[in-house]
Amino acid sequence: MKVAFIGLGTMGYPMAGHLKAQGHEVAVYNRTAAKAAQWVAEHGGTSGATPAEAAQDAHIVFVCVGNDDDLREVTTGEHGVLKAMSAGSHLVDHTTASAEVARELSVVAQAQGVGFLDAPVSGGQAGAENGVLSVMVGGSAASYDVAEPVMQAYGKSIRLLGEAGSGQLAKMVNQICIAGLVQGLSEAVHFAQKANLDAEQVFDVIQHGAAGSWQMVNRHKTMLADEFDFGFAVDWMRKDLGITLDEARRNGAQLPVTALVDQFYAEVQRLGGGRWDTSSLVKRFDEDQ
Repeated sequence: MKVAFIGLGTMGYPMAGHLKAQGHEVAVYNRTAAKAAQWVAEHGGTSGATPAEAAQDAHIVFVCVGNDDDLREVTTGEHGVLKAMSAGSHLVDHTTASAEVARELSVVAQAQGVGFLDAPVSGGQAGAENGVLSVMVGGSAASYDVAEPVMQAYGKSIRLLGEAGSGQLAKMVNQICIAGLVQGLSEAVHFAQKANLDAEQVFDVIQHGAAGSWQMVNRHKTMLADEFDFGFAVDWMRKDLGITLDEARRNGAQLPVTALVDQFYAEVQRLGGGRWDTSSLVKRFDEDQ
């Protein structure tokens, strides 16, 4: 299938690579053209000078950019993909964005006969590189039936969850869970150290019981080693939590723990940790060590 991939960041770069490896004809676009040239040199395919150029004649256009404004620019902007997409094609957005912008783009796309799916992903850089992402999808069943087999190139768990915006709402649920888990793990690391336990042995034991989680399995060793130069950045987590808290204000959901953890992440940013992994919440306790 002829596809385009717009946005070759930490997630998009390997995701587009998986599409090419599965035999699809892939055209890419990235705001930094050198990154697109690097991808083409590594994987083959072509690159476009604009999102619209990359999207020309594509059956499916995938997008994975930073936020709502970036998403609008590469889709409905002057050189956005919707300027080039034809009726019967499909636009799949992997950006973590607001449910509001997903619904907005769905209306615009449908007006010109283009299918739209909001399909944010979870699994981090490792999940993207290994092709085992979770993909939460909102939109029409018809578009999903076309796009789902293609998304299997990088998705291990893919589910249509409702109308446009449902994928973004599900990603908010995901981030709520992560915020609470990482804060709990940070407090556990801090407590274990204060109790003069061999923390690595403790976590090696309890990760196999009821307290176990992906965060514990994959992050406790690096937290104990004070290593955070990898993974999902605090700046991006705060963006996601901001979207989530805005949505909660609209729908009346009460998220006291999420709001508190968001403020803890603001403290990490003040420590200079905006680009640190989200597990850096434990750094807040450094002064007490």
